[in-house]
Amino acid sequence: MLWRQHEAEMKLVEEETANRVEEAIKKRVQERLDSDDIKLEIQKRLEEGRKKVLIDVAAQLEKEKEAAVIEARRKEEQDQKEKEELERLVEENRRRVEEAQKREAMEQQRREEERYRELEELQRQKEEALLRKKQQEEEERAKQQKLLGKNKSRPKLSFAIGSK
Repeated sequence: MLWRQHEAEMKLVEEETANRVEEAIKKRVQERLDSDDIKLEIQKRLEEGRKKVLIDVAAQLEKEKEAAVIEARRKEEQDQKEKEELERLVEENRRRVEEAQKREAMEQQRREEERYRELEELQRQKEEALLRKKQQEEEERAKQQKLLGKNKSRPKLSFAIGSK
């Protein structure tokens, strides 16, 4: 039992010692914190920390700015490429339309020329038929006049009774 009592006293002494040491440390820390040297040191470190944060923020902003400039250039180049591609497609379509119109105009001209030749041929055939018809009518008229004795086309015959 003595031993337990002795052990309990030792435990109390240890706790008391620990509490005193802790109090002493706190007191020394507080004294140090309250001293002007420490306050200046803390102020100095805070300023250095602030400066470092400002430098880091400025560097980060510069990186972001550079990234934004690079992205803007890339976007501008992409837009330029798309614009050039669109212009190329528009030009190609314009050329195709122009060629198609030219082909259509040539085909239309060829059809018109062919139709013109057909009409000329029909006109020539009509004129030839008309000329043949006129010639036939002339021949018929000439035959009729000859038969009828008009235009002195038939020799006069005289029937005279007389002596000679």
